[in-house]
Amino acid sequence: MSSAKNTSEAVSIRILDRDYTIGVSQEERASLLTAARALDERMREIRSANRIAPMEQIAVLAALHLAHELETQGNITLNSNQRIHQALDALELRMNFLERTDTPR
Repeated sequence: MSSAKNTSEAVSIRILDRDYTIGVSQEERASLLTAARALDERMREIRSANRIAPMEQIAVLAALHLAHELETQGNITLNSNQRIHQALDALELRMNFLERTDTPR
């Protein structure tokens, strides 16, 4: 028995003037199309800078650029999360201090 979540549909994408068909779930379709557009755009930028570069090199460079962007965004998110946790810890310490100083003796 297959559930609706496990069904995939064929989606055609075009990257650097080549057509590809990929099976993807309906939930992931929009994300895949967005990713394909980003990859196509990046590969076109690289190709326009170096018209004689082979397709494989263009693909590797585009993948490297996109992976670097993801890594950078991940680090930004991690740093933000760390700052939030530090702020919460500091707030908790202050609240504990205030509780101790506000209690009558």
